[in-house]
Amino acid sequence: GKTKVLLWSQMHGNESTTTKALFDFLNLLNGNSELAKELLSEFTFCCLPMLNPDGALIYTRENANKVDLNRDAQNLTQPESRLLRSAFEIFKPDYCYNLHDQRTIYGVEAEDVKPATVSFLAPAYNENRDINEVRTKAIQVIVAMNKILQGFIPNQVGRFDDSFNINCVGDTFQFLNVPTILIEAGHYQGDYDREMTRKFVFIALVEGLKKIYENDIVINKIEDYMNIPHNKI
Repeated sequence: GKTKVLLWSQMHGNESTTTKALFDFLNLLNGNSELAKELLSEFTFCCLPMLNPDGALIYTRENANKVDLNRDAQNLTQPESRLLRSAFEIFKPDYCYNLHDQRTIYGVEAEDVKPATVSFLAPAYNENRDINEVRTKAIQVIVAMNKILQGFIPNQVGRFDDSFNINCVGDTFQFLNVPTILIEAGHYQGDYDREMTRKFVFIALVEGLKKIYENDIVINKIEDYMNIPHNKI
């Protein structure tokens, strides 16, 4: 397909839920369903399912050199950081998906506090947190993902803090004019293995991509995005 999508997961070694969801997505693409055929006819995917294998092995946030890869987007001191940037520069994606987990302590900012089972962010590209055409594309995909998840987990979808940090990968790629979508897998009631959350992340991935190729993201959805409640501890 003509639209290129770069997805990476487990930049932090102890954040494995979205890795599972990404493999669920790869299993879908390797199937023979009509949906798989549609996705593959519209998109070309580059997937890095486990960016930090050493951190995954010992189940820690940092890599083997005790560096947080999500603060190394500018200095590129680590081999994993350089690999991701190389993939970005060679593949030249039209969209990026940055897949993470967040701690169980996060909830959705509302009167009736519930877990933030899935949270999204269209990262800022500058200190003012302005919204340009590139960031708007990411916002519109997030609005589509939030809409379908409200049917499964109403009032359990959050919006992550958008303070700008150019050392973070998502902020850097947004700054480099590629719409970037952060997905944070959180807690669902009683689901400490996060198998339900895994399913919801998979659903969100598929729905967002469908909206892109159906060209159903032409209407300005910034207000809908801003209405997604913030995460809170």
